[in-house]
Amino acid sequence: MVEIKEYETITCDKEASKQFGYTYVDKTTFAQLEQLVLTFNDGEEADDAIDFLSISSKRNVGKVIRTKNYVGVLQVNDRVQLEILPKIHGSTTTDTRKTFLKMLKMLKDFPSKSFNETNLDTGKLPIFEVFIRLFIRDVQYLVKCGLKSAYYEVSDNLHVFKGKMNFSQQMRHNLVHKERFYVQYDEFGLDRPENRLIKATLEYLTKQSTSSENIKELRKLLMHFEMVQSSVAIDKDFTQVKIDRNSKDYEGVLKWSKIFLKKMSFTTFSGKIAAQSLLFPMDKVFESYVGKTLSQMLAGTAWTVGLQDRKYYLFEQQFAMRPDIVLRNGETGRLIVLDTKWKVLLNDSRKNYGISQVDMYQMYAYAKKYQTDEIVVIYPKVEPFSEDSEIRFMSDDGVKVSVWFIDCQHVEENLAVYIKKNNM
Repeated sequence: MVEIKEYETITCDKEASKQFGYTYVDKTTFAQLEQLVLTFNDGEEADDAIDFLSISSKRNVGKVIRTKNYVGVLQVNDRVQLEILPKIHGSTTTDTRKTFLKMLKMLKDFPSKSFNETNLDTGKLPIFEVFIRLFIRDVQYLVKCGLKSAYYEVSDNLHVFKGKMNFSQQMRHNLVHKERFYVQYDEFGLDRPENRLIKATLEYLTKQSTSSENIKELRKLLMHFEMVQSSVAIDKDFTQVKIDRNSKDYEGVLKWSKIFLKKMSFTTFSGKIAAQSLLFPMDKVFESYVGKTLSQMLAGTAWTVGLQDRKYYLFEQQFAMRPDIVLRNGETGRLIVLDTKWKVLLNDSRKNYGISQVDMYQMYAYAKKYQTDEIVVIYPKVEPFSEDSEIRFMSDDGVKVSVWFIDCQHVEENLAVYIKKNNM
């Protein structure tokens, strides 16, 4: 497993890795990673590739590959797995993994919503093994609650007639065996599609995991599925999955099963990269983390929290405006627009702190459409800025934009300060 952080550089030159602090991989792995990116860049997902990995050349070094703002796990080959972690100010690798998992819990499509990241040995386990452990815990809870049985259709060649005849199979198999009947009938038991998929996932992960503890737990869970066949038609079984009031406990587990068995990704990628990755766009993770945490903190107050608000368009029903967070006070009518940006700012006012002009155009449009002078852009904290740092911009026609910083390791505390400071 090769560990790297976003916006860092990969090389196959050992001397360069020591001299410039680059992450070293062997030449074979580098060539495979390069081919992976080049293949991806030539496909329909080329626009997304800009945010994923980039290839360039450095003098006296040669080709290098740079990670961008997608983090998670990328399987390069059978031997090498690339773990890309977010760059979080002032945190160790252990703290980064814990914070990252805490952020992921708030992501809409993340399967496991309730877990304590401090009890997952994140300092010792790679992210992929943590995902396996989350799946294990969800299956353990499912087993504790009781695996659900259901009626399912069985096709078999029997000596007694049962259910209904399958005439096409009868003609194929029993022309010379008049004593047999190829029939279809319903049976009640555990061998339903949902359980077959979970068993297939457990078997698959016992071969993929490198953690002895995870493998032991996976094998223990397989004992509860002895009466279940492993799925041999994964796509077909997924189409037959039924989540209702009685099988609600299966929902998160089957999300994990789909991710592992179909090698799905949390990204928008649909090409070859998606078949080998569990990657998360950090701008979406950051946005979701701040928005959902703020929603929880303001629950029960006069404030409503709108995420990805779609009330306005730039023009008539064209170019939808979707600020990340819109706060509305039902009693006073006060309105605050917040937008999150997963970018590193510069401590240089002459360069506008590295803030994109496009981002400021966006904030100006929000102020005009929402008719509010409370526009806030939230960035992750980096040196030399602190949570108390605040940058303000004002236009000649009265639009005010505040730039505010959040420490990703202490989001709740930072938001509490913001709520108090702004009389919310």
